[in-house]
Amino acid sequence: MRRILTIVSFLLLIALQSTAQSSSRPADGPGDKIVKLYPNPATDYITFDFQGAGKKGMTVSVYSGVIGKKMYETANVSDKLIINLNDFSRGVYIYHITDNTGRIVESGKFQVSR
Repeated sequence: MRRILTIVSFLLLIALQSTAQSSSRPADGPGDKIVKLYPNPATDYITFDFQGAGKKGMTVSVYSGVIGKKMYETANVSDKLIINLNDFSRGVYIYHITDNTGRIVESGKFQVSR
């Protein structure tokens, strides 16, 4: 019984994770990404290259993927944002891009490897 409960819990976790990954919403339309992120995995810096016009007023927030602690936030980003990763430890980080109303318009993840 314990083994079945473990397997069901694992399958539920996988299902929830895949739904969360597919829920990132591009603002302009299906398949249109707001930001191009590189290099991924990153070591010293990560670059957010915003695609298209009309992206003023966006806020970028970066959270630790393990504990969810906010690691970085900046508002009113320009066409390109470079974040120095010296204070980031090795691991997975989640980013949210919000518009001026606070609505998340895109989210994703990147990896820091040292």
